[in-house]
Amino acid sequence: MVTLPAPRRGLRRPSAREAGTALLFVLPCLLLFVVFRFGPAVAGVVLGFTDYVIGGDPGWVGLENFRRLVDDPTFWSALRVTTVFTLLAVPLSMLASLGMALLTRRTFRGTKLFRSIFFLPVVTSLVLAGVIFTWVFAEGGPWSRAMGALGLPAQSWLADSTLVVPALVLVSVWSRFGYGMLILLARLQDIPPDLEEAALTDGASAWQRFRYVILPQLRPALFFVAIIETTVSFQVFDTIYVMTGGGPVRASYTLVFLLYDQGFRYFDLGYASAVGVALFVMTIIVALIQRLTLGREK
Repeated sequence: MVTLPAPRRGLRRPSAREAGTALLFVLPCLLLFVVFRFGPAVAGVVLGFTDYVIGGDPGWVGLENFRRLVDDPTFWSALRVTTVFTLLAVPLSMLASLGMALLTRRTFRGTKLFRSIFFLPVVTSLVLAGVIFTWVFAEGGPWSRAMGALGLPAQSWLADSTLVVPALVLVSVWSRFGYGMLILLARLQDIPPDLEEAALTDGASAWQRFRYVILPQLRPALFFVAIIETTVSFQVFDTIYVMTGGGPVRASYTLVFLLYDQGFRYFDLGYASAVGVALFVMTIIVALIQRLTLGREK
């Protein structure tokens, strides 16, 4: 006679004592996370309402720093550069991520190798990449020679106030698209193959299958990638600091660069914190707009 195993019972809820014991083990890491993650953020918001300078005592000035922002032409110039950079970098990065994810979703010889190569720029030091691309975009470098071979002006894009932002956008897309590719690839592999097979049986073309089958399934992943890419674009600093220093004539001078200058060059941490608060508010507003478009569920 075969003895059947007893049915598994549901998970037992921990008692209050057990939950308290577990919380004690988690508490040190939780405190460190709160102190070092949220502590500086709260302190930055508070300092935005003071005239704090390194070495001095902070004095409450209310909204004075934010009034100064409104009247500061450098702030508006940095905001314009940041906006242009974001409007160029985010769509291009998402298109590159989506294209590479679609190319590598199928299993073929060398698939893992190609995925690794495409993801490699994400883990490459941005400082090292900035040094290399400074040489690439320099006058007489590979990029200017390629432009000359195509009959275009063979000049340094980093020295041109019109072309410097597109050059930085190309570097940003190169360094970021692998991350979005990985997220979208994971979502693509979760799409049931029956959906595409049914569409193919009905005579749908490749574009129709992508538009009506794949794209709707990618909406949550696209929303996530859009939020991440927008946040990174608003906070771009490393490559600009290495490649241009905000030049020429502040043509690549972003909001984070303004924050850096005010805080660590002029030591005006009150005004720098106000810039950070303004940047945070704008990032939240853009994220909400993206939530109403890409993240909206039908």
